[in-house]
Amino acid sequence: MERKRLPIGTENFEKLRHENLYYVDKTGLIRELLSNFSDVTLFTRPRRFGKTLNMSMLRYFFEVGTDKSLFDGLDISKETALCEQHMGQYPVISISLKGVEGWDFADARRRLWSMISTEAIRFYDVLSADQLNKFDQQKYDAICAEEGNLEESLKLLSRLLYNHYGKKVVILIDEYDVPLDKAYQRGYYDQMILLIRQMLNAALKTNDALQLAVLTGCLRISKESIFTGLNNLRVNTIVDEKYDEWFGFTDTEVQDILCYYGLSEYYGITKEWYDGYHFGQTNVYCPWDVVNWCDHLLSESRKAPQNFWANTSSNDMIVRFAEKADLGTREQIEALIAGESVYKELQLDLTYPEIHEEPDHIWSVLFTTGYLTQRGINDFG
Repeated sequence: MERKRLPIGTENFEKLRHENLYYVDKTGLIRELLSNFSDVTLFTRPRRFGKTLNMSMLRYFFEVGTDKSLFDGLDISKETALCEQHMGQYPVISISLKGVEGWDFADARRRLWSMISTEAIRFYDVLSADQLNKFDQQKYDAICAEEGNLEESLKLLSRLLYNHYGKKVVILIDEYDVPLDKAYQRGYYDQMILLIRQMLNAALKTNDALQLAVLTGCLRISKESIFTGLNNLRVNTIVDEKYDEWFGFTDTEVQDILCYYGLSEYYGITKEWYDGYHFGQTNVYCPWDVVNWCDHLLSESRKAPQNFWANTSSNDMIVRFAEKADLGTREQIEALIAGESVYKELQLDLTYPEIHEEPDHIWSVLFTTGYLTQRGINDFG
């Protein structure tokens, strides 16, 4: 029997399922998200831990007109009543802020407009002239043309979809914190934080058309700086037990992958190299490392493990911290590299300016972005 291909770099759930790529079933996230319902949920996880693929999965589950066969045989399909109630029942607005960066605020703002406009144009067939009154038509056309009030654009688009379908809207925002990191690096942070805060508050706080929203990012930005007044927000970080198995691969899932590809003999070295993370109460592997390691084992004669994760994106923030580190901090980093542990009090919600105010904040950043993991939490009373 021909084996399924490994899903290297595939972040689109529909493509993964249609092209019969190997899929580690994370559809239990849908069940848990709905059973622990919150209007707005923010997941913070390091990069390359499946955030974007999970967001794509949520889109294809909830979206009106979805191909329900995409979920055949998956864990969520066993939840018959839940699927009947929610699968394919909502208009979905899905955007990623990963590409929202620029050398100045005007450039970054244009990129954000372009992203929202592109998503709005996706609904052109259902929000065409014969479906809207002339006033709403003008507002919809303005979003498509990247004109009007950017801060209110997501809220307006959700209202138009709600009016058309008679069903409230699911909003998915991937990599919500990327524009803030880039803005801080390039000197327009205050302008960007105001824009993102106004846009999110309009779409997620004062929006009667909202059914639920999910956001993802690497860092938990201080609620006071970006989610001011958003009382319906539930934040899930890498220290929380809830949802701990839905981002990253569990040990059982890794054993299943290795067995499927006839690589079980490499389980020991796989665990030694890639079982380095602890989310909530679950030990997890980085999916990017595991998938690329399996591909390496299948295609290369030299079977030496590699660090596939480290070079997948910019390490600018870490470099900036390392340059500022004092002798004590550098000695502690060397101890970690040698396999020892250090004890640190971490802050999981910071603004970007606060991140750089204190040298000790390097530990919080290294932890939340996946460079370090925990061996336990001490209660010092």
